[in-house]
Order: sequence, then C-alpha cells, then structure tokens
Amino acid sequence: MPATGRAAEQQQLLDDLLAAGVDGIAVSPVDAVNQTAALNHLAERTLLITHDSDAPASRRRCYIGTDNVAAGRQAGEMLREALPNGGKIMVFVGKKDAQNARERLAGLQEALAGSNIEILDVRTDDADPVRAQKNAEDALVTHPDLAGMVGLWAYNGPAILHAVRAAGKIGRVQIVCFDEEADVLRGVAEGAIHGTVVQQPYEFGKQAIMRMARYLRGDTHALSPERIVVPTVKIQRHNVAEFQARLAEVLKQ
Repeated sequence: MPATGRAAEQQQLLDDLLAAGVDGIAVSPVDAVNQTAALNHLAERTLLITHDSDAPASRRRCYIGTDNVAAGRQAGEMLREALPNGGKIMVFVGKKDAQNARERLAGLQEALAGSNIEILDVRTDDADPVRAQKNAEDALVTHPDLAGMVGLWAYNGPAILHAVRAAGKIGRVQIVCFDEEADVLRGVAEGAIHGTVVQQPYEFGKQAIMRMARYLRGDTHALSPERIVVPTVKIQRHNVAEFQARLAEVLKQ
C-alpha cells in the first residue's frame, strides 16, 4: 500500500514487483485514468487484474470487486431515508479521480435525483485521514445548516463521525458512509451513523489470489467474466450486530 496514497508511489511499487518477476499482480489503482498507459505496460509483461477499484480502459485481465455505482445508489437510498424532507449535504473522499470514487458518486447522484437533497460540494483529502477530519470540521462551520454528510472511502466515515460529535451535532447531521471501520460500526450501533455500505474486501483478496493461481495453472475460465462482482450490503442499526459477529468470524480465519 502506498504510504502517501499517491499514484506515483503506487506505480513505483508495481514497477518493483514487475522487476522482481512476479507472475501476477492484483491492484486497486489510485488514479485509473492517468495510470492507464502504465497499467497497460504491466499487462504486457505479467498477469494483471484490478480489484476494489477498476481501470476499465486498461488491458487488465478482469476486475474483482464492488459494483460501485450500485453501492453509491445504496448510500443514496439510506440518505433519502435519513432525510425524508431533504436538505443540504456534503460528500467527502480521498481522490475524485479514483474509479471507485467516481462511480460511487455517480450512483449517489442517481439515487438522489428528484429528491430535495442538494449536494453542495465534494471535498477531497488526498487519502489523508487528518485532512479528512479537518474537511468535515470546516464544512460544519461553513455550512451550519448542513443536514447530512457522506464519506465515500473507509476512513472518511470515522473522520465525519468525530467532527460531528465534536460539534455536538449527532442526530442533527445525518451520516452515511462506506466500509466497516470499527468506529463506523460502533456509530451505527449507537445511532450516530444512519448507515454504511459494506463491501467484502476479504473476498476481493481471496478471489484475486485463487483465480490468478487457477488461471496461471491453465484454467482460462478462472478470470471470466471480465467483471466479477462481489455484492455490497447496507448495514444499519437493525443488522449491525449480526454483521459484526460475522466479520469477527471471518477475521479469525
């Protein structure tokens, strides 16, 4: 994982793997659009698949992960539940250019179409959790009438929760986010977060390794279809305890 979250650092890691002679690489591209040429270079020399975030314009063999547009729609559905009368909201993410961020935002916007919920802005933080919390804090000050906040990447949820809690606005500002950070699940259980869209990252990693190994051993069907979708689930107060128990069991493996 690139420490800074920057595409250039990720590319150096990928180049190092290629130089080491690995037979296959599964990657979640930081900036799919601008990394396409570099990913194509990798794909010419080793087996390349994407997971978690796709690079559909590249020559990667397949994508394993979330249908991020559908996941964005799920976030939008929960936001409409939380704000039946509408209101102003802000969206937070590490990088707008990442394919998963673009698709989640598109799905969110699709789900909110025709509602009275207005997205004021999308704030980015370059994958810096400290900056993410500062963005959330600033938004609450700049827009005191903010009704909701949405975090598209895993660390955005805790950052938003801490900012809303510090501002004394739990319950007044509705929160919808992604993934299963411990603080997020506690926030859902306490009612501080309306809901989170969880993926199955354990399954991304497992399927990526198992399918690449099968493919390299001669099973040409192991990496088809081109998009292998692992479904997402809406976690809210009524099902969070069950999900936490299931997650604990998976992490024991």
